[in-house]
Amino acid sequence: MTIRVRNHPPAQLPHLRQFRLSPLAALIAGMAIAGSGPLYAAETRSVAELQAEIARLQQELAARTAAQGGTAAAPAATAAETAADTSPQALDTVVVRSRHRLERLQDVPISVAVVTGTELEREGASDLDAIAKRVGNFSWNPGNARTSSLSIRGLGKQSQTDAMDPSVGINVDNVAYSYNPLSSFDLFDVDSVEVLRGPQGTLFGKNANLGVLKITNKRPSFNPEADYSLTFGENQRFIARGAVGGAVVDELLAWRGAFQFDRGQGYVKNLEKGYLESTFGNHDRAAGRVQFLLTPSADFDARLSIELAPTTGEAFNGKTIYTPTPTRYADGSVNTLNTDASTRLARRWFRQLSSYDYQRDYLYGGNTVNLDHQTPTYTDTKGISAELNWRVAGHTLTSITAYKDFRFQVRNDEGTPFDITKRGGGHVDKFEQISQEFRLTSELGGFVDYQTGLLLLKSSNRYDSNAGFGSDAGAWFANASQYSTLDANGNGRYLLENSLNELQVSPLQKIETQSAAIFGQANWHLSEPLTVTTGVRFTHEDRDNRSSRLIINNGYGTELNPVAVNGVQLGGFSSNNTSGELTGTNSAAQLSVADSVANKYFGTAITATPGQAYASLTAAQKRQVAAAKAIRRSNIGVLWAETKAQGFRETQPTLLFSPSYKVNDNLTTYFSAQYGEKAGVAQVTNGYSNPVKPERTTSFELGFKSSLLDNTLVLNANVFRTNIRDYQQAVQVYDEYTTTLNNDGTTYYTSATGNVPKVRVNGVEIDATYSGIRYTTLRFSGAYNDAVYKSFPNAGKAAEVNNIAAPYVDLSGENLPGAAKFTFSVGAEYRRPVLGDKEFHTSFNTFYTSKFNSDNTLSSYGWIGAHSTTDFSIGLGRRDKSYDVTLLVKNLFDDDTPLAKTWNTYVPAPPRWVGIVFSGKL
Repeated sequence: MTIRVRNHPPAQLPHLRQFRLSPLAALIAGMAIAGSGPLYAAETRSVAELQAEIARLQQELAARTAAQGGTAAAPAATAAETAADTSPQALDTVVVRSRHRLERLQDVPISVAVVTGTELEREGASDLDAIAKRVGNFSWNPGNARTSSLSIRGLGKQSQTDAMDPSVGINVDNVAYSYNPLSSFDLFDVDSVEVLRGPQGTLFGKNANLGVLKITNKRPSFNPEADYSLTFGENQRFIARGAVGGAVVDELLAWRGAFQFDRGQGYVKNLEKGYLESTFGNHDRAAGRVQFLLTPSADFDARLSIELAPTTGEAFNGKTIYTPTPTRYADGSVNTLNTDASTRLARRWFRQLSSYDYQRDYLYGGNTVNLDHQTPTYTDTKGISAELNWRVAGHTLTSITAYKDFRFQVRNDEGTPFDITKRGGGHVDKFEQISQEFRLTSELGGFVDYQTGLLLLKSSNRYDSNAGFGSDAGAWFANASQYSTLDANGNGRYLLENSLNELQVSPLQKIETQSAAIFGQANWHLSEPLTVTTGVRFTHEDRDNRSSRLIINNGYGTELNPVAVNGVQLGGFSSNNTSGELTGTNSAAQLSVADSVANKYFGTAITATPGQAYASLTAAQKRQVAAAKAIRRSNIGVLWAETKAQGFRETQPTLLFSPSYKVNDNLTTYFSAQYGEKAGVAQVTNGYSNPVKPERTTSFELGFKSSLLDNTLVLNANVFRTNIRDYQQAVQVYDEYTTTLNNDGTTYYTSATGNVPKVRVNGVEIDATYSGIRYTTLRFSGAYNDAVYKSFPNAGKAAEVNNIAAPYVDLSGENLPGAAKFTFSVGAEYRRPVLGDKEFHTSFNTFYTSKFNSDNTLSSYGWIGAHSTTDFSIGLGRRDKSYDVTLLVKNLFDDDTPLAKTWNTYVPAPPRWVGIVFSGKL
């Protein structure tokens, strides 16, 4: 929660005197300090923002003066002077931008949690995980830059697909992001972060049916500014951040430039590459942003922002630690699939590397791995936006034009130093988003004030996810029978190696999205205490997806291809799957391919008669060919030529109804009913169009916002219920390809994005701040959350029940993955003047979560126990902020609870980390 202390003397507000209308600015600032109106939470504001705030407060002052039948009271700037250091500090008004205008948090009739950029900087919190640990009922679900996700109220953890909208929207400097990975970059030079819970869209550029994360970065100011921060810590960590700005042309053009650089070793070591050469969970980030503010008149301002995060590499995917695969399923039956690496690595093929030990190098000791082909996740992004504001006839017309892109590349490994998985992994060739938003905002006051707008957004994405294989892949993926057949002699081993060596299969998606929306929201002031907020939005979505899955490199075993897969011709020959005998359907060209196999692997001479060389092979040799072909066929999987999915074209509504009643100056109650929809998904599954229905969310909330104990305690709380129909996540869907291929009267299913019929969440949320203790501020944010599948009859099977014959299981009544019952964060800051012009400060933040299941199939092996993590800081600096030295400790008590678990893997938590921060203003 954003907090400011009231007792600032006028000398601490020099920036207010730099602007036009500075005498009035000082008057309004004094009123804000005295409690008559809000003071914006940032240390600096743009001219436009200050003038808008002055105009609004001027209206309030005039209205109060008229109501009292007298003249305006004298400026209350002396209020701070009457506050002694020994008295409790009253909390200043918290101001948010959640409705695209500066408003008191207490006046916004929805659940909103706020964290200031100052607090994030103080505790070295720069990513979404750190924000989640300071906000109740908001969580970050770990993954790489593309697969991580955000949850609100336990909803949103589902695996993301590239054609799917994020359930939790992201809005940065008034620009809505339509692609979840755009939120994967670090935050820097942040002014404030707001989390809005429940369906949004009647005021925002992009609708989001679970909530929105709204990030506001610091804006240019005409005041000269220069600040820096240098951090040195364990694991060779170095972080540099800085910002500089001020007037280019006084009162006409200002600028602000900010940058960050973060580099350090990870906490999971790779034995194959050496401890210093390769680590996972490392830091390698750089980014910069430059902004220009133009204010040619009091009625117009423009802000241009350009940002860049160049290509850097961080190893996310390789920090998985393997555990022995259970030998029995949940029903007690023996696991006969031989999926445990101990079975594979016990094969002669892998025992040739005498220095490798399964127990030591695959199951690992401590946070170490041993793998050869894993590469970092390479990402980059750039963007540009222009925001224009005209003030005319009692309204503000805003135009926001923005461009944003994203690239992603990762190569994965199976977890060993052997040449098995090679050049396989996800690749976003280029995601691009272009958006144009227009917004019209009326002045506050009167019977009704309102905002309305229009959004046009277009995006495109090219995404592929290769499966690539090396020279040891055949020996790894062969089943026990195939391996024994091929490892019997040198000819078979040659087949075993070539069956998959250098084979690459690539699915490609070409995703196109166009959105057009009109929206509006009005506050109806029916009486002095009663306001009714109504909002409506209509969004037309037009979405297409073209998909293919093809071989892009045949490698060394082209001749072992099948004839065709799903209509895609591969140039192989037809033979019995077990005996290897030729069938009677081969053409002369196909028989020639069979002869080339006989010659290449067994030295049989090719004759003038097609097929004769192959026919001369022994039965054992033909069985070896059949085994090699079977390994290759199973790992090629399903192929299909480019196929257009059934597009999604629909106009979707977002609705808001929220009455609020101001009981007195210190207590406001409210009720809200919200409805929102997430667009359906156009996708192809195994070569067939498999559309996903839109997700529909209805949310109800009843709460209050209060300021108590002589304004030393801010307490906000609410109860809520959210119902979702057709919740989008991985489910078991009808597999048209396999059903048609087998044609045996059985209906087959496969895992793909689909719809869960009904999900329900009930809960309570509390946000509080207390400053009634001398020099101390306390903060609390917590939630009780009960998120369950009300109806989920077609769920995927967890690994421990994968042996049952049923194609899917019923998870109705179970809690959603990642949805803990209880979460809270508690923080405290102590700041005390010492040694004249110095200030001693210390703070901590503790985040607690009750147990939850981290596995999307709700495996019994996926439970993460209740745990807490604490960040701590202690430091000393000058009160004028010219310099400061802080000791920073992340995960103070070294909590090692895994981030995620399955039945034979887990992702370890980052261990305790200690660093020292030097910061100041120049």
